[in-house]
Amino acid sequence: MKVMPTEIPGVLVIETDVFGDHRGYFTETYNKERYTQFGIDAEFVQDNMSFSAQKGTLRGLHWQNAPMAQAKLVSCTKGKVIDVAVDIRKGSPTYKKWVSVELSAENHKQFYIPRGFAHGFLTLSDNVEFRYKVDNLYSKEHDRGIRYDDPTINVDWGSLLNGIEPVLSDKDKNGPLLDECDANFNYEGE
Repeated sequence: MKVMPTEIPGVLVIETDVFGDHRGYFTETYNKERYTQFGIDAEFVQDNMSFSAQKGTLRGLHWQNAPMAQAKLVSCTKGKVIDVAVDIRKGSPTYKKWVSVELSAENHKQFYIPRGFAHGFLTLSDNVEFRYKVDNLYSKEHDRGIRYDDPTINVDWGSLLNGIEPVLSDKDKNGPLLDECDANFNYEGE
């Protein structure tokens, strides 16, 4: 297993060890002891999966406010996505900065996103299955989102979309900007 830091401390890209032969492959997608050695000490309590039928589907940017905030360990088990994490911790040296990684069924990469980050992804193929482990249960009351195209964050979806119009939910299309929402995360140092 290889764990690589990103430009934002705490956000990690994980390459699992994949063992293949003429039958297919095997990879360990989570092992608490090994992940803890790399600083991922979240107690995951819920697994989720989404399916996106169409290339260009954009889901995000989402999070849950405290006290129901969630750290996420995400992967793509069918198809291909660009996954994005945005620092929304007020006072953070990387506030409003974003990082991305391509996740696919072929590369077996995972993305670890700590609490205090908005999360979203764009499908780069049809029929995408996206899975994620979270360390807190879903709470509709604490569920939040902001516009995917917030100009103060400026995620470069345009080059990723290559001129196609994104497929969006009403929630994602009409969400507030970060400066207008009630995100309740404050940076507390590393």
